Amino acid sequence: MPEIILIVAQSDNRAIGRDNQMLWHLPRDLQHFKRHTLGHPVIMGRKTYDSISRALPGRQNLVVSRNPVLTLPDATVCPNLPAALAAAQGDTLYIIGGSELYHRAMPLADVLLVTHVHTTIADADRFFPLIDPAVWRETAREEHPADARNPYALTFCRYDRAATNPAG
Repeated sequence: MPEIILIVAQSDNRAIGRDNQMLWHLPRDLQHFKRHTLGHPVIMGRKTYDSISRALPGRQNLVVSRNPVLTLPDATVCPNLPAALAAAQGDTLYIIGGSELYHRAMPLADVLLVTHVHTTIADADRFFPLIDPAVWRETAREEHPADARNPYALTFCRYDRAATNPAG
């Protein structure tokens, strides 16, 4: 089974979207996203694909949709998350959204790469799941202040699934 990584940018109140659109344009976060995902399979929901409006170059694009007749010229459509995981080619794959797919994939994930965007979005309608500290351990952190191109301060955090005690 490949390593499953959820990669997301979330606000301080866990917001990730509104009206099927991203909440911000942050070049520093886009570079971070590209650096991690380039050359790896990415799995996204159909609404996320629609918001991007194209497949991401340099990656195997897998789109999860319940629509049995949906075809996309530049991506593989899968009926559910298990089918997308089975179709992914590589040792590492990334779940890139949206909210529904993050909630489904969180129990399967090995790593969370979270960009904490230091703002609150009051009218958001899509959110990332809570990161349970009993399940996830922060293993890396990188702080970036706001600047002329990035209107919000960002913190890139890596969370690894905490080791579980087999004795329970």
